[in-house]
Amino acid sequence: MKKIITYIIHRLGKENYRLDDSLTSRDLMRIIREKARCALRGFFFLKLFLKQSGGIIFMGKRVRISSKRKICVGKTLTLGDDVEINALSRNGIIIGNNVSILKNTIIECTGVIRDLGEGLTIGDNVGISQNCFIQVRGKVEIGSHVIFGPGVSLFSENHNYDRTDDYIINQGATRKGVKVGDGVWVGAGAIILDGVTIGENAIIAAGSVVNKDVPPYAIVGGSPAKLIKSRK
Repeated sequence: MKKIITYIIHRLGKENYRLDDSLTSRDLMRIIREKARCALRGFFFLKLFLKQSGGIIFMGKRVRISSKRKICVGKTLTLGDDVEINALSRNGIIIGNNVSILKNTIIECTGVIRDLGEGLTIGDNVGISQNCFIQVRGKVEIGSHVIFGPGVSLFSENHNYDRTDDYIINQGATRKGVKVGDGVWVGAGAIILDGVTIGENAIIAAGSVVNKDVPPYAIVGGSPAKLIKSRK
């Protein structure tokens, strides 16, 4: 049974995936039943309504997706329970192959309809853990082979506040956008602010607040995040 399941997983695009040797046949049967339910749910309640979908969608319970026709998906997308995605934006959402978006994560492309968000792209082999929040106002680009730990927040808009003769809510906002390079690992609870570019293969320590660009292969941490060392 393990060989069959491993073969199926490889066919879905995860070529180097290996099952844990301690899994029992009972464990595997339970996992198969749950995955089958998620695949059926993803097919009937999401895949048929997307702009484009190239493969299987595993969809958890109570998932809420709006503006489905603005979403393009590659093969093998996993959405955990209670995921919420608002795709209403100028350029929609493009998601690559083998992407997981886990429980309670929110992707919000537009807050107010007077000014739609730009759009979001996510590369291949990306894992977004539980309870993440991705605010898409300026353009957000997340590369391939990226890991978001639990509770990561990303913001692509910043309120203007220069004037003191008016409320901040009336002064508008700037939208520079955010770019996360290939191979980046963002630790649990980190916050990425508007205008930031994170270079490829960088590591953001848990709990960091990133308010400026991070060089490739850098390890940064703190609030605000500062260079700890380079991986090269």
